[in-house]
Amino acid sequence: MEGLERYAVVSCHVERPLDDRVWSAFERFLRRRPAGFVVTPFLRPPDADFGEEEALWLERARRVAGLAPLGHHTHWGGPTQARPLDGDPAEHVRREAGWLRANGLEPRFFCGGGWYLDPGVAAVLADLGYVDCTATAFRQSYLAEDAARLSLPAPARLRLDDGRVLLELPATHSIGMLARSVVRALPPTAVHVHFHDWELADRRRTAAIESLLRALRVRRKPLSVDALADRAADAREVSWAEAAATLPA
Repeated sequence: MEGLERYAVVSCHVERPLDDRVWSAFERFLRRRPAGFVVTPFLRPPDADFGEEEALWLERARRVAGLAPLGHHTHWGGPTQARPLDGDPAEHVRREAGWLRANGLEPRFFCGGGWYLDPGVAAVLADLGYVDCTATAFRQSYLAEDAARLSLPAPARLRLDDGRVLLELPATHSIGMLARSVVRALPPTAVHVHFHDWELADRRRTAAIESLLRALRVRRKPLSVDALADRAADAREVSWAEAAATLPA
């Protein structure tokens, strides 16, 4: 994993893929590859319980699958409820992945809504051969201290209780965090910046994101998420207990 501190990746949580205005802005952004970054789209599959149209979703997903490595983003409670409130979170992910594959889409990457990850979900991700991007290098202020999540400062191989290993590529910066870090100093590890598709519906916000990515490009070399996964294949191994216990105060 030598030299990862020289690189940066960018991903987008695509939570409103059926909103025409948001999708149009997102697809334009993806095609532009701002500052040379191949943005990884983590797409939230359509939710039939909320009447979301599958055919249009699939048309759009297939289009962007040809532009960048595809990611799977899960909301466990529909469009506006990211973290699970009930049911079986792991089975929800397995069901969505099965639907994606049945329709010819095979994302390699995953990110749980609201940064939710538990041992059952992690086991399903391992079954699916996913690379997980749900861990973060920071603690979200809106989450309770005991909220299910993982905290990792850098890419790592997460050892599950059954001995299997799940590669983690943690998010290190939101756009706001990147703005502060570019002015100050970036951490000595691979940078993984994330944002949301709905942010791009605001032209001023889009311009600000592009400006920050240009500033990031001066300090770090753009890398696609699949290239980062390949470079991190020999990352240090950590246990589930270690990663779940590294919650910043």
